[in-house]
Amino acid sequence: MSISLWKILAAIALLLILPWSAFAHVQGGQAAGFITGLEHPWSGLDHVLAMIAVGLWGAQLGNPAIWILPVTFPIVMSLGAMMGLLGIPVPGIEIGIALSAILLGIMVLGEVRPKLAFAATLVGFFAIFHGHAHGTELPAGQSGQLYSIGFVMATGCLHGLGILVGVIHRWPMGKLILRGSGGLITCMGILFLWQALA
Repeated sequence: MSISLWKILAAIALLLILPWSAFAHVQGGQAAGFITGLEHPWSGLDHVLAMIAVGLWGAQLGNPAIWILPVTFPIVMSLGAMMGLLGIPVPGIEIGIALSAILLGIMVLGEVRPKLAFAATLVGFFAIFHGHAHGTELPAGQSGQLYSIGFVMATGCLHGLGILVGVIHRWPMGKLILRGSGGLITCMGILFLWQALA
């Protein structure tokens, strides 16, 4: 094995060790913030389905949307979370989250192929609502920074899950299953909207 390869492996190992070393020095309440943030996107089916839909849609659209959409969502979501943490109001949060499931599900169901800028803007718009919901639900006494890192990482995992499932798009039967999944997400979004308006 060449020396340069050893250096690369050592750098990777260092990167894997450093975050855990950092967490070992934070106080219990702050570390809890990271865990809470990591769990938060999984705590609501509306969040889970919308974030998976982003990955599914990106997989349908292919390059470069397959990575631009899952990158756009967490970035804009972080801005929404900051607004929530700062107490900046955004109207219709639950309605916006429900609409995100409906419209993103429709995009997957119809295998809609808009221009990349439109797709990224649509995903980013709905990310504000999800981020704001995360931000306003930061438990008292926990680190907002670690909480944010946690829910951004969890969101990335959900997007990745959607992309992995979306790989079936390569086969004719897979395309049908994927579009059916979009229909299911849309139906669930309608249910979320009904609950938000009730």
